[in-house]
Amino acid sequence: MPHYKRVPGPSGHFLLGSTRDIRHDPLRFGLEMARHYGDIVRIRLLFWPAYLVNHPDGVKHVLQENQRNYHKDLYPYRILKPLLGQGLVTNDGESWLQQRRLMQPAFHRKRLAAFGRLMTGTTVSMLDQWQRFAESDQPLDVAAEMLRLTLRIAGPALFNIDLNDETHTVGQAVATVNKLLSEYLYAPFPPLSIPTPRSHRLQVARHTLDQVVHDIITQRRQQNTDTGDLLSILLLARDEETGQGMNDQQVRDEVMTLLIAGHETVATALTWTWYLLSQHPEVERSLHSELDEVLGGHLPTIEHLARLSYTRMVIEEVLRLY
Repeated sequence: MPHYKRVPGPSGHFLLGSTRDIRHDPLRFGLEMARHYGDIVRIRLLFWPAYLVNHPDGVKHVLQENQRNYHKDLYPYRILKPLLGQGLVTNDGESWLQQRRLMQPAFHRKRLAAFGRLMTGTTVSMLDQWQRFAESDQPLDVAAEMLRLTLRIAGPALFNIDLNDETHTVGQAVATVNKLLSEYLYAPFPPLSIPTPRSHRLQVARHTLDQVVHDIITQRRQQNTDTGDLLSILLLARDEETGQGMNDQQVRDEVMTLLIAGHETVATALTWTWYLLSQHPEVERSLHSELDEVLGGHLPTIEHLARLSYTRMVIEEVLRLY
C-alpha cells in the first residue's frame, strides 16, 4: 500500500478543535496556519476534519484540474442549503451544469451594459447624499453605506423593482442570515434543528426573504414579459439541449443565491477597498490618475473596463488580502 504523509496542522481544543480560534480572529488564524504549516493544513471543526489549501497550484488542482473528485455535499454547504436550496453555490455535477447553461444569457454583454448604467447611477445618487454629509461634517459608516448601495443595485438588477421600500425588511433579513450562518459555521452547536433563539432568528429572516422572492416570482409569472432584469432571464430561459426551463423552486434558489452572494460580499469587498486605499495614498493617487485619464471626467461604462488595468489590479489585490 502507498504511504501517505500526514497533513500537518494544529491539535486544537480536545472537543472544539480550531473552532474557538477561528471564531476569535479568522483572518489571523488563516495567516498563522499558512505560515506555520505550509501549503496544506489539516484542522478540525468540532468533529469534522477540514483542509486549508493555500498554494495556487493546490487551489487549481481542486477547483479546475480534478474538480470531479470533490463535491459540495459537505459541512459548509449543508449549512447554506436550507437558505440557498440547489443554487449555483451549493449545487454541483450535471445539475449545476444545466443551471449554469440556463443562466449564461444573463451575463451577455448588452445585459451587463445596462447593469453598469444602473450601478453608476445609483452610486452618483449616493455620492450626492455623501456631499451633504460632508458639508455638515457628519461621519459616515462606510460598511453600512456599502451594504445600502449594493442592496439598492440588487433590487433593480435582480427584480426590476426598487427595494427602498423593502430596504429595512430585506436588508435586515440578509444581514441577520449572513451573521447567524457565519457564527454557526465556526460554532455549529447546538444544531439549527434544535429550537434555540439563534435558530428562531434565522428561520424568521429566511421566511422574510422567501416571502419577498416568492411574491415577486408569482407576479412575474403572471405578467410573462421580459423586463430586462435577471429574474426575467431566469423565467424565460430554456435549455438549448432539452428545451426545458426552470421551475419556481429552481428560480427561487438562484434568485436567493444571487441576492445573498451578490449583496453582502460585494459590499464587504468595497469596504476593504476604501480602507486599504486610505492606508496607501500612493496607490490611491495612481488609481485616480488612471481614472482621470481613461474616463476623462465621464461616468464609467462597461466599455471602459478593459482600459482600467490598474483599477482591476487594485480590486484583485483587495480580494487577495481580504
